[in-house]
Amino acid sequence: MTTLLLPSPAAAPTPVRAFDDTRRRLESLTAGAPRVYAVACVDEEPRRRWWYLGGMERTHRIELLYARAREDVEDPRIAAEQVAAALIHAVTGRVLAPYVLDGRVWDPGLDNLWLHQDSDGCIDWAGVADDTLRVLPDDPAADSGDVVVLPCEEAMAVWTAHRAVTALTAVHGAVCRSAPLDGPRFWAMVGRSVVTGTAQLPILGGGSRRVAARRGQILLDAFVAAGFPVRGLVK
Repeated sequence: MTTLLLPSPAAAPTPVRAFDDTRRRLESLTAGAPRVYAVACVDEEPRRRWWYLGGMERTHRIELLYARAREDVEDPRIAAEQVAAALIHAVTGRVLAPYVLDGRVWDPGLDNLWLHQDSDGCIDWAGVADDTLRVLPDDPAADSGDVVVLPCEEAMAVWTAHRAVTALTAVHGAVCRSAPLDGPRFWAMVGRSVVTGTAQLPILGGGSRRVAARRGQILLDAFVAAGFPVRGLVK
């Protein structure tokens, strides 16, 4: 009796999580510096050099960042703005990237963000505890089960802005404990980070400049509607 050996069926490919897909996309934006825009899922990372933005150590950590900045610059205002800019990028600049390029966002809220510092004590990465993405209805991952679908760009911008201000308000308060940085200037810096990002990101990621500009303006509108003067001038 001859036994017919049939080839084993190929194993079905493991679907890529939406978060992992987005992280890889963002890691590719800046050659040689994959951490500039991407975030990590902190549950998958060793906790060395990570700290929780929503925790009790926030003020102390930001004071150390300010002290480190003062080693390089004499003007306390400039040092405070350098620290604020790094933290604004961690909260807003990073989530702006998937929003303007792909219509995806993670939760940038205070209770979800972690920050990573390099050996020099500077922020070089960010992470999230909950890596669930919010996506638009036409997103390829909309039916994957590991995302939350929001109805439109405006809804995504409103949700993102309201979550981000929880972190940004706490950051501003902590920075002000070390050096004066008034509210209008801080929030104008937030707005400038959005404007700058919407201009640069389509060049880095090959996206539509028109779409990026529209989404950036919608996000600015959401901040303003929430009561934060991001359209102010930075002098």
